[in-house]
Amino acid sequence: MTLSLSLTTILLSLFSFFLLHAHANPFRSFHHHNHPHFATHNYRDALTKSIIFFQGQRSGKLPPNQRISWRRDSGLSDGSALHVDLVGGYYDAGDNVKFGFPMAFTTTMLSWSVIEFGGLMKSELPNAKEAVRWATDYLLKATAHPNTIYVQVGDAKKDHACWERPEDMDTPRSVFKVDANTPGSEVAAETAAALAAASLVFRRSDPTYAKILVRRAIRVFQFADKHRGSYSNALKPFVCPFYCSYSGYQDELLWGAAWLHKATKNPMYLKYIQVNGQILGAAEFDNTFGWDNKHVGARILLSKEFLVQNVKSLHDYKGHSDNFVCSLIPGAGSSSAQYTPGGLLFKMSDSNMQYVTSTTFLLVTYAKYLTKSHSVVNCGGTTVTPKRLRTLAKKQVDYLLGDNPMKMSYMVGYGPKYPQRIHHRGSSLPSMAVHPGKIQCSAGFGVMKSQSPNPNILVGAVVGGPDQHDRFPDDRSDYEQSEPATYVNAPLVGTLAYLAHSFGQL
Repeated sequence: MTLSLSLTTILLSLFSFFLLHAHANPFRSFHHHNHPHFATHNYRDALTKSIIFFQGQRSGKLPPNQRISWRRDSGLSDGSALHVDLVGGYYDAGDNVKFGFPMAFTTTMLSWSVIEFGGLMKSELPNAKEAVRWATDYLLKATAHPNTIYVQVGDAKKDHACWERPEDMDTPRSVFKVDANTPGSEVAAETAAALAAASLVFRRSDPTYAKILVRRAIRVFQFADKHRGSYSNALKPFVCPFYCSYSGYQDELLWGAAWLHKATKNPMYLKYIQVNGQILGAAEFDNTFGWDNKHVGARILLSKEFLVQNVKSLHDYKGHSDNFVCSLIPGAGSSSAQYTPGGLLFKMSDSNMQYVTSTTFLLVTYAKYLTKSHSVVNCGGTTVTPKRLRTLAKKQVDYLLGDNPMKMSYMVGYGPKYPQRIHHRGSSLPSMAVHPGKIQCSAGFGVMKSQSPNPNILVGAVVGGPDQHDRFPDDRSDYEQSEPATYVNAPLVGTLAYLAHSFGQL
């Protein structure tokens, strides 16, 4: 009896010792892809949800396999104002406008996620491709006429004056375009980037579709480059202040050329990059990557050509990419990034999480290129390994999924506690199934201002996130913190696929 008791005691103390140390340094002896083997999060579940979210943002005629079932058809006459078919695509965030600029960037980033990490996605790969295709089918319609791109459906000011479901929409579905007389190089070059990137997604599974995409990308880029001008000038009253371009169009031309180089292998694009890179701001020290500014993304994308494909003329892009990484590493010589006390990268108060997701994607992607080429980053005497980049990326994703002072997952439907009152019309109002009668334009504001939780769960939606002190009020009217957007999720899809694979969850 005493023997078995002492054995039990020994086993219990061993177990508690293990638990204690496991908590301090979780399962440090198991390594796979430079990560501890046991994850604190279910990245696979988060990946599934991050992709389902796009179905909640769909405009147009919904297919029978629609998984976010509280949504119905909407915007079925979009484009008719100018006698064109612009049915489909995505609503960018919590309103009912289709903005072409962020939709194209979303498409580019979803495609890049699949290009880099699609091989790890297993059963989620068809869902990710379907999310890309819902966008590219629309972008093909928007670019059907040469030297013209239909860049917006809906009058944002009038749309924002209503709080109504997309299915009830009765605000003007005005159509806005850029063409040779009213150029818009940012939106045109981003659309070209999206079509080119997506062509790589479908190259094997649907070569005919991939060819259509890449041919269109070539034509659209030619238009962007030949008819230079900012779409924020041409369409100022309609696109500003919503998706006004502040960084100019040079970054999109470089980014678009980089994607066309990758998709076509035509030496003309490499030459374009070599000749125009500096003029287009390749060395600019702007480390904010998002729907407006593509400089950092272009640097990382082009660094692969040097690191992995050994294109010597692109040597500088390794240095430019290193500068970006060094700006993020706390304690590194040129570190300039701000973090909240809880450890979240903090760029700005309006939809900060978009920069967290885009940055983490660039970190795991650059780490992949560095590993392939047996390279590291040198930050003023500090050596930064690919492992360090992955660790930083994981830390940001873990914060997003609930390891934060609020113990709040910023992805709707993931984890035990997540935002209940997101700034999203369709999610906040009763669904068509529950309330088939029309809810008028201003009638919805009563719901918008209420404290009641949203009746429809927009699964996978990632909101703007906490403020610089890690606080999150979960207030529907606070669009800066409570609104989800397609471009917040798009890069996260790739990072989650990488993490789910690393931890043996896929």
